Amino acid sequence: MHRLHRERHQIQRIGWLRAAVLGANDGIVSTASLIVGVAAAATSKNEVLVAGIAGLVAGAMSMAAGEYVSVSSQADTEQADLARERAELKASPGAEEDELTNIYVKRGLETPLARQVARELMAKNALAAHAKDELGISEFTTARPIQAAFTSALTFSAGAAMPLLAVMLSPADRVVPFVAAASLAYLALLGALGAKAGGAGIFKATFRVTFWGALAMAVTAGIGLLIGKAV
Repeated sequence: MHRLHRERHQIQRIGWLRAAVLGANDGIVSTASLIVGVAAAATSKNEVLVAGIAGLVAGAMSMAAGEYVSVSSQADTEQADLARERAELKASPGAEEDELTNIYVKRGLETPLARQVARELMAKNALAAHAKDELGISEFTTARPIQAAFTSALTFSAGAAMPLLAVMLSPADRVVPFVAAASLAYLALLGALGAKAGGAGIFKATFRVTFWGALAMAVTAGIGLLIGKAV
């Protein structure tokens, strides 16, 4: 008697993982870049903190709204496709069975077996079979707007809090290097954690987020210096 072999695949995490990594990364990069840019313009530490807090609140709200609108649009498209597929199944079940059969034939099954698989799956749940194999919609990838919005807002806030903490702990005359170094460390850690959670390569993910974070902070620091000198 064979034991059931249960596998855990990382695709099950794709919905919340994408929003979490994106939110935390944006929180660190945007807030750290804002702080570095403002601090480079020779502003006082209190003013830098105020700017950072304002960036955290505005960014969290923007992330939540943006994710909700974006993922809602995806959900609307999925629902429209499912409604169209439901109507086609009702109007032409034979043609839909042929369509599903052809999909399985292209994947490598012989036509008689592909026909049998299509027929049995459609007998159990025709819409689910077509949603998964024709439209690419499954329980793991389906759009969840509210989950994405809350996840993005919370993780953005958590990420943005890190550079703010660095400002509080840094000497008044060393805000820029202190925040930059701390933020790059946070980004490296985030990249490693995100890669591990998603089962991807750690080095590549860590380098990617650290590089772009460093570039963003370098650009805003340069702009801050130019504005500080001009003003």
